[in-house]
Amino acid sequence: MREEDLRDERVYRLARADEWVWARARTMGVSRRRLLQLLAAGAVAVGAGRLSRGRRAAAAPADELIVKPTSPEFFIDFGSNKEMRWEVMYNRGYVVPNELFFVRDHSRTPRVDPGAWRLRVEGTGVARPQEFAYDEIVQMPSVSVLRFVECAGNGRSFYEAAYGKRAQGGQWKLGAIGVAEWTGVPLREVLNRAGLKPSARDLMPEGVDELKVRRPMPIAKALADDTLLVYAMNGQILPPDHGFPLRVLVPGWVGVANTKWVGRIEVSEQPLYSPWNTDSYVLVGPDYPPAPPAKGPILSVQNVKSAFELGWGTELRAGRRLIRGRSWSGHGKINRVVVTADNGATWVPARLREPNIGQAWVRWDFDWDAKPGQYGLVARATDERGNTQPFRVPFNEQGYLYGAVVSHPVSVR
Repeated sequence: MREEDLRDERVYRLARADEWVWARARTMGVSRRRLLQLLAAGAVAVGAGRLSRGRRAAAAPADELIVKPTSPEFFIDFGSNKEMRWEVMYNRGYVVPNELFFVRDHSRTPRVDPGAWRLRVEGTGVARPQEFAYDEIVQMPSVSVLRFVECAGNGRSFYEAAYGKRAQGGQWKLGAIGVAEWTGVPLREVLNRAGLKPSARDLMPEGVDELKVRRPMPIAKALADDTLLVYAMNGQILPPDHGFPLRVLVPGWVGVANTKWVGRIEVSEQPLYSPWNTDSYVLVGPDYPPAPPAKGPILSVQNVKSAFELGWGTELRAGRRLIRGRSWSGHGKINRVVVTADNGATWVPARLREPNIGQAWVRWDFDWDAKPGQYGLVARATDERGNTQPFRVPFNEQGYLYGAVVSHPVSVR
């Protein structure tokens, strides 16, 4: 076998692991080499469980912002960012399917050749700088975890409703979140192979995207058991829009910390900074003092939120209805969810449904005797550390961490 075949063998085995995809490839006469080429180009939607010659699944032109199809039926369009519509999760399982997972890009999805790609680990915090090929990464000891990834601006649009002024950035409602099963290598594995020094303080993954998005974290977080270098999502090869060939998973933290398309990790004995923790992804506003060199407090852990599995402004028929939703927290499991349909006059405990996983979410439901009229359904969650969704949060200019309760409009006929 040629050297390039050996280099690609692990990618091939991962594709073969999806028997449906491989059977479809053979039926269509797609060779092993062609399958690898399609994976590198982002043309095969392995993460979505599809392989097709149809127009929607074909390789996206290089000038398109993202790769996967994003029908308006499933997503709210913000250009290179796509918000999941919550109604598509009604009566679904625990994880968000890859094809429904929200997309948050700072520029566009890069098309990365896994054969040419390398991960470099370097800096003053390691004794032996290393470079790893894709095949080397996927052959390291791996783990799988269920965790959410959530944009720091999830819920941003509700600042305008609360304060009468719009925060900067995309006007997400609550669909900039998803839970998946992430499979990869503990980040500490590659750090140890590079000779992590006891004096190491910060670590900064950097993407190979055109902006080279990068954001530091403390070494303690990098060494956590569930901080991973991810190469698979929901049992499939990591899709291009979600970081192929490799992304970082930093459980509980704001989405930007979960660097996609990572190609370099700097490890330092000194504090590290980037535009993504000094100018953006910081809290700027009258309630938040500057924290030089950052403009304000630097974001890390996500707060408590809740969402209904309903369309925004949906219409329901009168009668007894089972209303479903989900709540989550970056601090741990959810202990309690209460809901109201009468502007807070009465609060009813929701039934929590297993599994209830910390830094993922819990599903819940309640019975509602819906009578004709206009309503604002409100859910309020409390996590295992006692953090409860407030009724109001201070305004910040970039619209991060909107954790207050949200009134979800519903019409009953």
